[in-house]
Amino acid sequence: MTDGPASAGPDPVGVPARLLAPEPGWSTRADVVVVGSGIAGLTAALRIHAALPGHRVMVVTKDVLDAGSTQWAQGGIAAALGPGDTPQQHEWDTLVAGAGACDLGAVRALVTEGPDAVRELIALGAQFDHHPDGELSLTREGGHHRDRIAHAGGDATGAEIQRALIAAVQRAPEIEVQQHALAVDLLLDATGGVAGLTLHVMGEGQRDGVGAVHCRAVVLASGGLGQVFSQTTNPAVSTGDGMALALRAGAVLRDLEFVQFHPTVMYLGPDSRGQQPLVSEAVRGEGAFLVDFEGNRFMQGQHELADLAPRDVVAKAITRRMAETGHPHMWLDARHLGAAFWERRFPTILATTRSHGVDPVTELIPVAPACHYASGGVATDLWGRSTVRGLYATGEVACSGVHGANRLASNSLLEGLVFSRRIADVLPGELRPWSEPAVDPRAAGLVAGTARRPLQEAMTAQVGVLRSAAGMTSAAGMLASLEADLATHVVDLDAWETTNLLTVSRALTEAARRREETRGSHWREDFPERDDARWSGHFDATTTEGRLRLDFHATEPTDRSPEEEVPA
Repeated sequence: MTDGPASAGPDPVGVPARLLAPEPGWSTRADVVVVGSGIAGLTAALRIHAALPGHRVMVVTKDVLDAGSTQWAQGGIAAALGPGDTPQQHEWDTLVAGAGACDLGAVRALVTEGPDAVRELIALGAQFDHHPDGELSLTREGGHHRDRIAHAGGDATGAEIQRALIAAVQRAPEIEVQQHALAVDLLLDATGGVAGLTLHVMGEGQRDGVGAVHCRAVVLASGGLGQVFSQTTNPAVSTGDGMALALRAGAVLRDLEFVQFHPTVMYLGPDSRGQQPLVSEAVRGEGAFLVDFEGNRFMQGQHELADLAPRDVVAKAITRRMAETGHPHMWLDARHLGAAFWERRFPTILATTRSHGVDPVTELIPVAPACHYASGGVATDLWGRSTVRGLYATGEVACSGVHGANRLASNSLLEGLVFSRRIADVLPGELRPWSEPAVDPRAAGLVAGTARRPLQEAMTAQVGVLRSAAGMTSAAGMLASLEADLATHVVDLDAWETTNLLTVSRALTEAARRREETRGSHWREDFPERDDARWSGHFDATTTEGRLRLDFHATEPTDRSPEEEVPA
């Protein structure tokens, strides 16, 4: 195997070295700060709290505790819990979906530790759906060859998991929760390790405005970057804050080009922006299927699993058919499931589609791909450690290596569980001594919130489902112009979030431009084939004095044949 071209030094792509912000007006201390309050963040906080009695653990969340992506997870959580299923089979499905770019060790940790992690979640109080005989109800989603998706409330799995975790945190008053707080930047000591972080608290109480939390470790669990794009299933808080903060602090971001577009997001019209209604893959797992405007089941013959092919395959097929026919969406047909089944199995989706004027019991659902999940993020080892001492990452903000080039359905909740547990296993034994923040020499910058809309439009049009060199070069130019033309000294939440979006967008675009192949969720119309000889490996993004650097590291593909890797 030969390496793809790697940069020899900082690229001519600038990003703010730190966010422009007022000096901290208040300060506090905690041994460990967890940034984020979804399944990954709350699991980390609970486990670290249990492992470090007498130490202060603080959870910081940008909105309220239940405002992140976890509550929106409809389908469920994947684990080898059913009869006849094994971790080895789950491993193989994950590796195939990841298109050769998964880390084998990370996948094996996920699938072998996953069943016990789910059982622990049930013991914590999460109420999953069961059959009348008491057995856990399991379903199937795209890319899975077994029924292994545990679900709750039919299609409200994330909300039920979030409820159970919040209840557990509330039973542990020693865990301090700071809501309505944006993590602005890390505070680093003289060695470059974590000494704390700055927060902006929006609202009320003794803490208001920018302050400093001095701490010995930070666990990022802040979610993804969905708001980079005009249409996404992600909530409004998903502005890439954790990834941008880590990049500015010197951490490696990996695999940013691999952004998953969910194939069946309800199409609300050409002018709809922001968070869009997801129609879970589990609907297809229960028998729904895709059709075009002539009623043709166009997934037949596209893949052995047809409508339940991995998400990248289905999203590409829908996009191709849209381009071929000139229509802005395709259709999902679930009418044959019947009213009683819809009301029992998918009550949330049923209510949502009806609220937008479509009754899936009697009508086809208009669907089109939209940004759903970032497979890349802060590069970590198998225990959640980043490349910055004292900084850990888990969940969607992280790149653990589990997802490779395309996430397997319902592996995301499991990743948050497993790798947060892993962080809690090692962090107590390596908790750094208290240190003082060093003088920060990094140049501060900020981009006005008015840059957000044109940024999202450029990223959606040129760095979305279908990519090309010409389109991404155009997008890169647009992003550079936004940074130059809309720089501002007016500090507010919109500007901070938009600057974070711009930072991750520039790194994402550059990685996607350089990867001259099609792999998983990265689809190049000018390089339509996968090319292991040149591009089996990973792009790592770092910054030096506000200059972005990308380096390519070659690795062997991990989607070997099941005869070689999976025991019978």
